[in-house]
Amino acid sequence: MIGDIETKECQLKDPMDLFHSGQVVKICAPMVRYSKLAFRTLVRKYSCDLCYTPMIVAADFVRSVKARDSEFTTNKGDHPLIVQFAAKEAQVLCDAARIVCPFADGIDLNCGCPQRWAMAEGYGACLINKPELVQDMVRHVRNQIDKPRFSVSIKIRIHGDLKRTVDLCQKAEATGVSWITVHGRSVEERHQPVHYDAIKIIKQSMSIPIVANGDIKTLRDAEKVHHLTGADGVMVARGLLANPAMFAGYEETPLKCIQDWVDIALELGTPFTCFHHHLMYMMERIASKQEKKVFNVLSSTSAVLDYLNDCYGL
Repeated sequence: MIGDIETKECQLKDPMDLFHSGQVVKICAPMVRYSKLAFRTLVRKYSCDLCYTPMIVAADFVRSVKARDSEFTTNKGDHPLIVQFAAKEAQVLCDAARIVCPFADGIDLNCGCPQRWAMAEGYGACLINKPELVQDMVRHVRNQIDKPRFSVSIKIRIHGDLKRTVDLCQKAEATGVSWITVHGRSVEERHQPVHYDAIKIIKQSMSIPIVANGDIKTLRDAEKVHHLTGADGVMVARGLLANPAMFAGYEETPLKCIQDWVDIALELGTPFTCFHHHLMYMMERIASKQEKKVFNVLSSTSAVLDYLNDCYGL
């Protein structure tokens, strides 16, 4: 689960320090299959301040050692780190938080995943309609995890009636949530424009930090969203997949970043499919259509390395 480190080696940090720095906090979003240790290691090299694990179903994590070993890997450079859980029962979330507590800097409760399976199970975005349950889960973790610097945050989507979202956020704040990430779309919206005006209203209604999420593809976008919303941080998903160096101001993935990914992924034993998929995302804007046709069907690490060497001198 934690590689070759021991608890005492984890240099845990207080993520709240980032929000008090006066700078916009640059955050790598939780991404299923993608925001794992190797990718987190890469984006941290390029000005990413805070990283999230992919969403983990808390009940499976608590019940199964196999799930823990496959879902949660970290090392001593992987900080500050937030572990995101899907949960619907306070005690199960607490048990999961207790397991990761020695190795992570906080947990996040997913109240924003709009996928059908998650909502059918009572996870994700259906929780925005259950503010008392969210309060109960936050309160339990706060009461049972005896670590004042351990953050407890939530990630939400917005309601059609924004008053309900503000009410949810204020209830969560009253229960001791550290910050709230707001994806500025409703559960039904997928590719429609993000409602940055809604994030601004939420920010103005709260005392705790608010993180803006949705359609941020470049550092300029991040700065624009900060100015539009007043948000304390910006969280990016697809923009970082396409360009892991975006927070450092690069418009497209630099070759140095691709080389860094190869080195990190090989060192950490990243499975080929994941290794290859990340490169496909990174090269989307820099490779020609013909190059992508060839690269995207490569089927072994050695073929990928040969290709990168032949085409890019890496």
